[in-house]
Amino acid sequence: MHWSQCTACQHVFRSGYYTEAALNIVFRGTNESQVVGYDLERQRYVSAQMVEKVLSYQTGGTWLDVGFGNASLLFTAQEYGFDPVGLDLRPQSVEELRRWGVTAHCQDVTGFELPRPASVISMADVLEHMPFPKVGLHAAHRLLQPGGVLLISMPNLGSFVWKALDANNANPYWGEIEHYHNFDRDRLYALLAECGFRPVRYGISQRYRVCMEVIAVKVQADGAHDAPQQSP
Repeated sequence: MHWSQCTACQHVFRSGYYTEAALNIVFRGTNESQVVGYDLERQRYVSAQMVEKVLSYQTGGTWLDVGFGNASLLFTAQEYGFDPVGLDLRPQSVEELRRWGVTAHCQDVTGFELPRPASVISMADVLEHMPFPKVGLHAAHRLLQPGGVLLISMPNLGSFVWKALDANNANPYWGEIEHYHNFDRDRLYALLAECGFRPVRYGISQRYRVCMEVIAVKVQADGAHDAPQQSP
C-alpha cells in the first residue's frame, strides 16, 4: 500500500485501485463487528446518539444507509420512526438484513434509485472506502429530498489522537486494506461543499477509533435549504 498527498489540497490517498477480481476477494468475508445483528444491544446506544443528532434536521421519511455493516444504525433509525433501507456490497449481509425484515439491496450507490427521495442518507465509515468519493457524494445529493440530511463518519487525519498514533508507529489506518482515502475535517468540508452540501454539525464518532462525525444538509441550486441552521 502506497499513500500519497496532493500538493494542492493536501488530501491523502492511496495510489491505485482494486480490480473487480480483487474486490470479490475483499468482500468475500465479513469482519465479526460488521455481521448483521452484531452486539445488538450495545450498538443500539452508539447508533441512538447518531440518530439523535439528525433529529434537529429530519424526523421521519426514508433513511438510506450506504454500507450498513452490522445494520445497527438502520435498526435504531426505525425505532425513531424512519423507514430503513440498506445498501451494501456484501451479498451475505444483504441477504441477512432482508431476513430481519429490512429492505436491502446489493448495489453501489452511484447507480441506485429510490421510489421517493430519502430524508436521510448515512455513510458511516464508507466514503474513505470509495475510489472516487465525489461520485458517491453526488449520488447521495441526487437521492436526497430538498433539505435532506447526509450523515458521515470516518477517521480524522487532523486529530491529535491520529498524530499521537503516528508518533508511536501505532496507527492502524495506514494498513487498512479497504481504505483509499484519509480525510481531515477541512478537506471533508471542502469536498462536501463541492458536491452541494453544507456542513451543519461536527462531532466525535464513537463507532471506531479516531473518527469524526459530520452532519451536512443538501443545498439547493440557489443556496437555500429547508433545515434549521447551527454552527458546525
